[in-house]
Amino acid sequence: MKNKLIKIILSFLIFLIAFLIPFKNALINNILYFISYILVGFEVIQEAFEHFFKGKFFDENCLMLIATLGAFAIKEFPEAVCVMLFYQIGEMLQDYAVDKSKKSITKLMDIRPDFAYVSRNNKVIKVNPNEVNLGETIIVKPGEKIPLDGTVIDGSSFLDTSSLTGESVPREVVVGDKVLSGCINQTSLLTLKVTKKFAESTASKILDLVENASNKKSKSENFITKFAKYYTPIVVFIAIILALVPPFVLHISTFNAWLYRALTFLVVSCPCALVLSIPLGFFAGIGSASKMGILVKGGNYLERLANSEIVVFDKTGTLTKGSFDVQKIEAINISEEELLKFATYSENYSNHPISLSLKKAYGKEIDSSLISDFKEISGFGISCKIDGKEVLIGNEKWMNKNNIDFIKSNENGTILYVSLERKFAGCIIISDQIKEDSRQAISNLKSLSVKKTIMLTGDKEEVCKNVAKELKIDEAYSDLLPTDKATKLEEIMKSKSTNGNVIFVGDGMNDSPVLALSDVGVAMGGLGSDSSIEAADVVIMTDEPSKLCNAISLSKKTMVIVRQNISFAIFVKLLVLLLSAFGLSTMWAAVFADVGVSIICVLNSLRILKSKLNITV
Repeated sequence: MKNKLIKIILSFLIFLIAFLIPFKNALINNILYFISYILVGFEVIQEAFEHFFKGKFFDENCLMLIATLGAFAIKEFPEAVCVMLFYQIGEMLQDYAVDKSKKSITKLMDIRPDFAYVSRNNKVIKVNPNEVNLGETIIVKPGEKIPLDGTVIDGSSFLDTSSLTGESVPREVVVGDKVLSGCINQTSLLTLKVTKKFAESTASKILDLVENASNKKSKSENFITKFAKYYTPIVVFIAIILALVPPFVLHISTFNAWLYRALTFLVVSCPCALVLSIPLGFFAGIGSASKMGILVKGGNYLERLANSEIVVFDKTGTLTKGSFDVQKIEAINISEEELLKFATYSENYSNHPISLSLKKAYGKEIDSSLISDFKEISGFGISCKIDGKEVLIGNEKWMNKNNIDFIKSNENGTILYVSLERKFAGCIIISDQIKEDSRQAISNLKSLSVKKTIMLTGDKEEVCKNVAKELKIDEAYSDLLPTDKATKLEEIMKSKSTNGNVIFVGDGMNDSPVLALSDVGVAMGGLGSDSSIEAADVVIMTDEPSKLCNAISLSKKTMVIVRQNISFAIFVKLLVLLLSAFGLSTMWAAVFADVGVSIICVLNSLRILKSKLNITV
C-alpha cells in the first residue's frame, strides 16, 4: 500500500509538470506524460499482458490498457495518464477498504492459539497446540488463550468467551467444567485435561468455517459473475462497432472522434464495482454476524435468511433450557425439606435427569446406608425403605396401583407423587424452564415479517401445548421422533411460497435430518455441540433464540445494501455508456463510472460491519 501510494504521488507530480509547463519542444511534455503513465500503470500493463496470454481478454486490466493506449494513439495524452492515475487511486482505496473489512473480521475471530503449555515427565513445556495429544494435561495462565478443548481438573477462573459467543459477561468455570479453545483465561491458573485434538477443537472448526464461508456464493454473487462474463465481451464488441462503423461505413465525423467515444465506452464497461462490492457485501455481513456470535457458512445462507417465511423450532434446548429443575414442592403433614429428602434418597441409584434434578435441589450428601429394599418398576416408580420407613415415589399409575389416596396436581411438568408409610405425603413438580428471551424472540420474528412460527417436539402433548401457548407460537406438534420431525418438516416445506424460506432451529444433536432438510438449518448452543457445527448452515454460539432475530435482521440489511450496489452500479454505467456512445461523455465521466462507482459501492458495503440492529430482547 505504501509503495503504491509513493508511485501515485510521483506520477501525479510528473503529470502536473507536463500539464502546467508548456515546453518549447512538445516532445518533452509527451515524454513526461509517458513516464508518468508507465510509473503508475506498470502493474496494470504487466497483468494485462499476463491475462491476455492466458486467454482472459476482457478483464479490467486489458480494458484499461486498450483504452489508455488508444488515447495515446489519438494524442489525448493528459486523459490517457489521468485514466490510469485515477484508476490506480481507486484501486488503492478499494484495497484499503477490503483490507479494513478483512482486519475487522480477523479481529472478531482472533481465536487461533499460538502455543500450549503441556505437562510431560513432571515438566511443563511450551509446544504447538497441534502436538498435544488426547488426555494430556495443559496449563493455562491468566491472560492466555485456551489452546484446546478440555475439562478443568484443577483451579477456578473466569473466561472471556466474547470471541466465540459475542457475549461480554465473563463465564465462571470450576473443576469438572468443560472449556473451549479460543476463550481467554482471565483471573486464575487453570489445569485442563485435553478432550479433543487441535484439528477437532472448537477454535479450529470455527476458523475453518469462517475462512471457507466465502466459497458458498449467493444468488446475487452468481448473478454478478454471469453478468460480467457476458456483459464485458458485448461491450467490447459494441466499442469496436462504435469506432469503425460511423466513420468508415456511415461516413459520420472523423475516425479520431469515434475512436475517442469507443475508448471512453471501454473504460466505462469495466464491471469492477459489481464484481468487487457484491461479494464484499456478503463477506462484511458474515463478519458482522461473527461479531454477534452467529456463524454463517456462506453468502447463500445469509441471502436465504433475508427471505425467512416460516421458522420451525425444536423445543428442548432451543426454546427451553433443556435441563430439568425442581419448580415446586407441595408437602402434606410433612415439611418440604423432609419431602425432598425422602424423594432424593429414593432416586439415589438412578441417573435419570429427574434424579439429577432432585439431587441438585437437595444439595446435601446422601447416606446410602439408610436406603434398603430398593425396587424400580419401569413405567411406574420406585419403592424402597429410607431409614426404616417405606417410601413410594412415582406417577399417578404407581399411586393407584398401590391404592394410595393422593391429591392430583394440575401443575405443568413432570409430577412425582410421594407416599410415606402408605400415606400420601405430597408431590414434587419438575419441569424444563423456558429461556428468558424465548417469548420476546418469537414476538420479534413477527416484526421481521416471518409469517408463521411452528414448534416440533418429542415431548408430551400437554407440555407442548403449554409451551406453545405461553410463547404464542402459531402451531405445535408433539410426540415426534426424529424421523417424524423430518416428515412433518417436509409437509411444512410444501406450504411455503415460491420465494419464501423455511428456517429450522434446533440443538444440532438429534436434529441433523431436519437441519439438512430445511432451507436454512440453524443450530443453537454451538458451545456445547460438535454436531451443530457440522450439520447446520448457521450456528448460534449461545443458547439465545434472540440471536436468530439478529441474524435475520442483519441478512435483510445486507441484502438492502447489496441491491443498492447492484442498482447504483448498473444505472450509472448504462447512463455513461449511452452518453459515451452519443459523444456526450468524456474520459473523466468514464473514470467516475468505473472507479468512482466502485469506491462508493465498496464503502457502502462496509456499512454492514458497523451494523447496529434495532432489536430488543
